Amino acid sequence: MVLGGLLLLGLGLVLAVYNSCKIDIGTAQQAVLIRREGLELEPDMELAPPPRDGRAYYKGVQLGGPNGGVLTEGRYFYNPYYWSWEISPQFVVPGDKIGIRIALSGEDLPAGQILAQPGQKGILREVLKPGRYPYNPYAEAIELHAPVTIAAGFRGVVTLLAGPLPKDPNVFLVEEGERGVQSKTLEPGTYYLNPYETRVSMVDCRSRRFNLGQGGEMSFLSADGFPITLDGVVEFRVLPAKVAEMFVKYNEDANGDAIDEEIIAKIIMPESRSLCRVGGSKLSGGQFISGDDREKFQTDLVKSLTQNCQKQGIEILAVAITSIKPPDDIAQPVQQREVAKQKLAQFRREKLQQLSEAKLKVEVVLAEQKKLVVEAGQEVVEKTTKAEQEQQVAVTLSEQKLKVAQTQLEAAKDKAAAILAKAEADAEVIKFDNAAEAAGLAAQVSAFDGDGAAMARNMLLGKLAPSFRTILGNSEGPLMNLFSEFTKQHDKSRPLPSAGPSTRFGGSHTSTSISRPTEPTAANRPGQSPSRSDSLPLATSEENKP
Repeated sequence: MVLGGLLLLGLGLVLAVYNSCKIDIGTAQQAVLIRREGLELEPDMELAPPPRDGRAYYKGVQLGGPNGGVLTEGRYFYNPYYWSWEISPQFVVPGDKIGIRIALSGEDLPAGQILAQPGQKGILREVLKPGRYPYNPYAEAIELHAPVTIAAGFRGVVTLLAGPLPKDPNVFLVEEGERGVQSKTLEPGTYYLNPYETRVSMVDCRSRRFNLGQGGEMSFLSADGFPITLDGVVEFRVLPAKVAEMFVKYNEDANGDAIDEEIIAKIIMPESRSLCRVGGSKLSGGQFISGDDREKFQTDLVKSLTQNCQKQGIEILAVAITSIKPPDDIAQPVQQREVAKQKLAQFRREKLQQLSEAKLKVEVVLAEQKKLVVEAGQEVVEKTTKAEQEQQVAVTLSEQKLKVAQTQLEAAKDKAAAILAKAEADAEVIKFDNAAEAAGLAAQVSAFDGDGAAMARNMLLGKLAPSFRTILGNSEGPLMNLFSEFTKQHDKSRPLPSAGPSTRFGGSHTSTSISRPTEPTAANRPGQSPSRSDSLPLATSEENKP
């Protein structure tokens, strides 16, 4: 039990020491380290600098480490005898703001320097964009400012508040990087700039209108001494390339960043009034009523005003004279004269229009006639071309048929010649076959000493002998007569008997028997002629002869 108690006591002490040394820093939090024991601060020190030689620490709020003595999210272990800490939330810069850091400790700034360098006390040049940042509240402060947003149609004129002094102080615009108004302007967009270093003035570059009668009636004397009153509108805008120069020349503190009123009062109004008076004094009172003279006056005014304002950085977009009031003494007669001129011009225009319409009608009729002629000519050409094409097609077909007929004729001639040649060849073959057959028969007859009947009997017996062994039949009749003729010695002078139509096979009782010899005769041997003694023996018995 004692050992168990000691073990538990040891574990408790270890756990107590662990918890006392543990620093748990949550998300979006930070811990500022403060040294309890160490070297004393020197008289000029406000916060403890980094440790001397990396080991000897100064008392107080620490500035060493990557975050200036601040611990970020995580778990750390420090000896509470030597250290203490303060946990606080990190600084958050919203999405529509920027943060400006101000160092609370460090060396004092030298004379003429506005922004502090690292290690100096004052406003730092670096700008914190929207986000979350750890910081030491004992060493620095953070101010929130709005970023510079330049709207569409505007330009930002940049004035550097910190930097080296310009080499030439007697100029409107300084060199880039020098203190003063910069020649380069900012286009529309959002910029994160330090307001203690840079001031941006937004100048409107959109078009503006100015009424010539604004601020007093526009009047002058004509060439013949009559007072003329006019009114009009001038549309203008500041040239973006000369915004910075125009801002320096014509901006007044009472108007803030706006320069429109100064431009109208110092450029547009004096120039337009001066040009109207100079140009109007060259015309008589009656010429201001005439349309051509008024148009020329307006054209000269636009040209001169555009050229003069272009030199000063102003672009004239449009100039319109809305009204010109001549004196009443000359207005009515001049107007009547002008009306008469307008009517005369109108009558002339109508006459020209009528002449043009008549000429147009004549041209339309001529064009229609030309169209018909062209169509007729096209039809003739088409029909002629079609007839020629058909003729060519017919001639081509006829020539093709002629060539086919000639080819067929040649083929028929060749076929007839082939048939004739074949017939002649076939006739020659038949002749040769007949001659060969006759020669064979003659050779066979010569073997029987020229006896054709003997050859015939031999041939008949040679054909019948292999197939018959015994024949039973009537001894009378054509068949028996035929066999009986072959058994007799044939007389060459008598012809062979032939069976007539009167021979009957059913009315005779003659029985004839033909017995085949056991050995074949010469008639059965091909190529040999049988002798008279080799004829088949016939046995004949007669009964009931008629």
